[in-house]
Amino acid sequence: MRKNIQVIYEDQDLAVCHKAAGIPVQTSRAGQQDLVSLLRNYYAERGENTRVYVVHRLDQPVEGLMVFARNKQAAADLSSQSREKRMNKCYMALAEGRFQDSSGILENDLLRDGKSNTSRVVPQGTPGAKRAKLFYEVIEVWQRNQALTEEPDSGLSGMQQQGRRIFSAYWKMQRENDVSLLEIKLETGRHHQIRVQMAYAGHPLAGDKKYNPNCLCGYLPVALCSVKLAFSHPKDGRTMEFDLRNSV
Repeated sequence: MRKNIQVIYEDQDLAVCHKAAGIPVQTSRAGQQDLVSLLRNYYAERGENTRVYVVHRLDQPVEGLMVFARNKQAAADLSSQSREKRMNKCYMALAEGRFQDSSGILENDLLRDGKSNTSRVVPQGTPGAKRAKLFYEVIEVWQRNQALTEEPDSGLSGMQQQGRRIFSAYWKMQRENDVSLLEIKLETGRHHQIRVQMAYAGHPLAGDKKYNPNCLCGYLPVALCSVKLAFSHPKDGRTMEFDLRNSV
């Protein structure tokens, strides 16, 4: 398997990958590696069909699970599932501070600025804005200067354990503020949605240089990961479900 690409499931219709943080899904920048090109090279080396179709996206500094189609029919079906919210996506994130409520809903109108590649919360009814909605649950709070144990917590699901493992590296680098480990489910899929809504709520994500003014100097991936992905197979309709435990 090629460096920087991890294919955890594949057949003639689709491929499920674990995207590394820092790799764009697709880019027009000359000389910059992207996941689509990596996948095409992966199949070319095996003498297989190299067609790859983007179904949904993850921001470049975000890691996690993605599904790609390998033919037009699968692309149309999977894109429809994503657009019509029949594709289940779950995220883990590490946000600044403590939340007042252990779970909740964030709902805002977001307006995208293509020139700066950012989005922001705007008043309802703003021309061009789109409604964004997500659900969050606080899984753990890591207190300032807390020594974070590496031992598994039996009270957490396997998916939550994976999020905890991934983000523990942030905690080792920065212990000046309390942070909250979150599980997030999207009802909509807007540009930078989780990052923007969390920042607007007063809880920007660790490592987010676009929306977190307290972000440390130096490179850190955004503390956001797509940890679970579920959809119906485009050919036979069977349920396909993956989480980071599928990743090796």
